[in-house]
Amino acid sequence: MKRLFLPVLAATALTSLPALAATKAEVLDTYANIAEAAYGDSLVTARALQAAVDALIANPSAETLDAARAAWVAARVPYQQTEAFRFGNAIVDDWEGKVNAWPLDEGLIDYVDPSYGGATDENAYAGLNVIANPAFTLSGEEIDATEITPELLESTLHEADEIEANVATGYHAIEFLLWGQDLNGTDPGAGNRPWTDYASGDACTNGNCDRRAAYLEAATDLLVSDLEWMTAQWGEAGDGRTTLLSDHDAGIKAILTGMGSLSYGELAGERMKLGLMLNDPEEEHDCFSDNTHMSHYYDGLGIRNVYLGEYERVGGGVVSGPSLSDLVSDIDSSVDTELRESLDNTMTELGLLRTAAETGLSYDMMLARGNARGEAIVMAAVNALVAQTRSIERVVTTLDLDEIGFEGSDSLDNPDAVFQ
Repeated sequence: MKRLFLPVLAATALTSLPALAATKAEVLDTYANIAEAAYGDSLVTARALQAAVDALIANPSAETLDAARAAWVAARVPYQQTEAFRFGNAIVDDWEGKVNAWPLDEGLIDYVDPSYGGATDENAYAGLNVIANPAFTLSGEEIDATEITPELLESTLHEADEIEANVATGYHAIEFLLWGQDLNGTDPGAGNRPWTDYASGDACTNGNCDRRAAYLEAATDLLVSDLEWMTAQWGEAGDGRTTLLSDHDAGIKAILTGMGSLSYGELAGERMKLGLMLNDPEEEHDCFSDNTHMSHYYDGLGIRNVYLGEYERVGGGVVSGPSLSDLVSDIDSSVDTELRESLDNTMTELGLLRTAAETGLSYDMMLARGNARGEAIVMAAVNALVAQTRSIERVVTTLDLDEIGFEGSDSLDNPDAVFQ
């Protein structure tokens, strides 16, 4: 995916700074504590998903498939709030593609509708269908896929030939295996994979039910192990925490880089405005399950969490402490107030989008050409996120930090390029 960068003007030097009620070290400690808690909650909910997948495989039925889907949706709530830790922390950026990469060429994994097509000039493996093929050639090498394991998915298939669309692991591979393709376009409805895709014997539909179950199990097990690793990185001696705390100014910049990049280029641009410009439901983040409205909402909440230094845990309780908001308010309370108000406005608009999706206007319907109401709802959230980013820029200046590059998107920075 092409990445642009939104430059933030170099900060104007401040002649003096007052004594701060919240120190940078305390702010960074709160940030790391929230990261540890949010990834920890993601791990807990992924283990619940793992248990639901095991139950589906052991006893396939409409009920166990529905339970696995519900567990997947629940697992997205804490994970999406961790996306604010991306972009500024290399340990997250280098890892994140294994667990949340999208969009994916689902034909790599399993059967697809004939309208999907197959191999293309851009991706020779878009129709590989690993589940149906226990042996195949990949990058000139003969691959024995008789046994579908986490190692096969991670080391051989994921981003095969360095093609980003070859997503073989993570939440969205699991999502596809639970829902199947959403063939409704911009009409209402999610994927409708039958539970019999996991049945045994003559009840099996679409063939290879045992291998489909093996793939689902391997992908879910890998997700759990990946989240175990990342949660540990934010523990007391973890590399994520120790790197963050080793340079206070760089740590504060990491927080703001994550906030600004997720707010602007990633969420407002790549995940929202781009799909609206293309009127393409394939650009939905959770496109198989029609859960995109919830993913957007919790992405926004994650940005707010790290600025305010507060995170509400899945099982109850709040992790909180000295915050970036405290640090900014100590220097210029008007800048802090502006960003707080921007964050609140964004959450209001994302909340309205969520409510609309939950009450009959699904996110893919909002993307339909000519749907004026849907376009207005999405663009209100996009505009709030862009305005929020401008407020984050002012925080960078207020804290007298060096220039920061926020991730950009053609959809915001160069719309004509989207159609070239």
